[in-house]
Amino acid sequence: MLILMSLDAPRKDVDAVKKKVESYGCAPHEIPGDVKLAVGVTGPSSGLKEEDFAALPSVEEVVRVTRKYKLVGRMMKPDDTEVEFGERSVGGEELAIIAGPCSVESREQTFEIAHQLSEMGVKFFRGGAFKPRTSPYAFQGLKEKGLEILAEVKKRYGMHIVTEALNQNTLPAVAEVADVVQIGARNMQNYTLLEEAGETGKPILIKRGMSATLEELLLSAEYVVSRGNYNCMVCERGIRTYEKATRNTLDLNAVPFLKKESHLPVIVDPSHGTGVRELIPSMTLAAIAAGADGVIVEVHHNPAEALSDGFQALTPDAFRKLLSKIKQLAPVVNRATAEL
Repeated sequence: MLILMSLDAPRKDVDAVKKKVESYGCAPHEIPGDVKLAVGVTGPSSGLKEEDFAALPSVEEVVRVTRKYKLVGRMMKPDDTEVEFGERSVGGEELAIIAGPCSVESREQTFEIAHQLSEMGVKFFRGGAFKPRTSPYAFQGLKEKGLEILAEVKKRYGMHIVTEALNQNTLPAVAEVADVVQIGARNMQNYTLLEEAGETGKPILIKRGMSATLEELLLSAEYVVSRGNYNCMVCERGIRTYEKATRNTLDLNAVPFLKKESHLPVIVDPSHGTGVRELIPSMTLAAIAAGADGVIVEVHHNPAEALSDGFQALTPDAFRKLLSKIKQLAPVVNRATAEL
């Protein structure tokens, strides 16, 4: 259920609505918008009667929400959510360009890549300290040492850090360093981790599971938002299909669908989505043309020597050329590229 009120509704009227919601054993979620104040209701709301709330002061309309995902849906919040990072945000006019290596391999490697990306104007640095790998014998990341290196990068270059929490045990340490806590594809339906990530209050980036539907992705985001954390973003990173020519099938249908259904920012990962270095520039541009709010691209100064996923990493020179094309495309789709 969605209870719409005027933006200038007195606090006592808003609190009265929330108290009544709670009296039914449900949870109220206050959602300010550009023209209305909404109070979303989650929980066993089938027993609530619209007329009981419509009669309350400052209530203008009561609407039933039929989607399984309530809080992340457009019906609950028609306006786009912008996740704020000081002077910039993700989800607004400015495209979010997130780049960096798959894994933090060493201080020298990480600083070399961060230095080059910083000179290009990139403000979001991705790098895995904890790496969930298919094989137990593959490089698992530098873990706590990797977080220390990322913290140094953040201090030296002033870049926002995007890195993955492997599980509930690693979440507190990751949240201490990260500006964006990434929930990887393998953890998209780790609901306990999603809830605890939501409670950190940090921006959360949820990657679509390898075989997950878009409804399942949005329901995973619902777990984060239901904890009162609207700083949530969803990421299309390719799904598993019968096609073997690429690592995954990058589902660009997902971008306009997610933008239609949800107010959350949508990021696209063309590196995992293709797994083919030569395809990454084209699919990056296609994602932006489709309406993505940003992209997350793997960049490595020496892909041949990378400890993980070097085959899908662009060199800094190739990434610089891609940035030039992004700058040309951005105004065509009414986007900006900040200092790139």
